[in-house]
Amino acid sequence: MTTTTIPSTDTIDVNDLRQLRHEDPDLRILDVRSGGEFEGVHIPGSYNVPLDTLAEHARDLASVEHPVVLVCQSGGRATKAHGELSAAGKDTLHILEGGIAAWEQQGGDVIRGNTDRWAMDRQVRLAAGSMALAGIAASTVIPGAKWIAGGVAAGLTFSAVTNTCAMAAVLAKLPYNQADNCDIAGVVAELNRKAS
Repeated sequence: MTTTTIPSTDTIDVNDLRQLRHEDPDLRILDVRSGGEFEGVHIPGSYNVPLDTLAEHARDLASVEHPVVLVCQSGGRATKAHGELSAAGKDTLHILEGGIAAWEQQGGDVIRGNTDRWAMDRQVRLAAGSMALAGIAASTVIPGAKWIAGGVAAGLTFSAVTNTCAMAAVLAKLPYNQADNCDIAGVVAELNRKAS
């Protein structure tokens, strides 16, 4: 029998995750991206609980007995989820450094859905850029419209300073970003199931 060495740090890299998956069949991967992003691409065997629903179920998820690795697109949402679950009492909890982007870039296996969903950060860049461009274009006719671009810039600055993103929270609510794959009770039951 092999003894699994769980890293003592909260952040693990792709190689650590590969090794842990191989050594510990009870390791759980929790993807905190939107349902739409998860449906587009995810790590085989991972479970989806979007960050915007995680807080209300943090206690249930913290009760999972197995080690959990949190995954998002690049690490930001997984870090927030780590804070929520740690505060609820979960201790064997790690963040995949670089998220699914790093996992794919380093040749990790993924399951792709039938749709090509954009990652949330890409959706935010499109929305913010479009709003800023529209504000600048409209300001050639309506001088006060330049403040739309200024408002977007202020929002992006606030987002960077606070490491939050209100625009992503709004975009996550759109039907495009929803999927029928998040049954919290079912996810918690699966996360607590012993590997065979």
